[in-house]
Amino acid sequence: MDNKPITFQFISEPSDVNYGGNVHGGSVMKWIDQAGYACATTWSGNYSVTVYVGGIRFYEPIKIGEIVKVEAQVIYTGSSSMHISINVFSRNLKQPKFDKKTHCIIVFVAVDENGKKLPVPKWVPETTEDKQKEQYAIRLMELRTQIEDEMKPFL
Repeated sequence: MDNKPITFQFISEPSDVNYGGNVHGGSVMKWIDQAGYACATTWSGNYSVTVYVGGIRFYEPIKIGEIVKVEAQVIYTGSSSMHISINVFSRNLKQPKFDKKTHCIIVFVAVDENGKKLPVPKWVPETTEDKQKEQYAIRLMELRTQIEDEMKPFL
């Protein structure tokens, strides 16, 4: 199965502004979820829901009026889950080069109309880079398990 990144491109708008005059982090998170949903649903062929968003790293602010590019790609699949790598880039309209602004991993699960988990096609990494991405997702899963164990007394 082809695993090309899903890419959204658009111009950030004045309605995306935060109190500091840049794009609001909540707007970026919305774009991440939308691109991740498109990627997961395309991969699974079924409605998919977000079950985890972690380690969102904002490197630099996105300015209002910049072109934004959001790329989402499957980097690991479980039986019903899909781990999607999301990178957010932006550039000034007058500049040719995009700069990475945000990165995170988001996990989706394919579900039926009753919310029951559905199996997803297995992603098999072929290149060295793909294998590194898969190992990255696996390491993050292990870390999430440790974090969840730490959080249990407080939930």
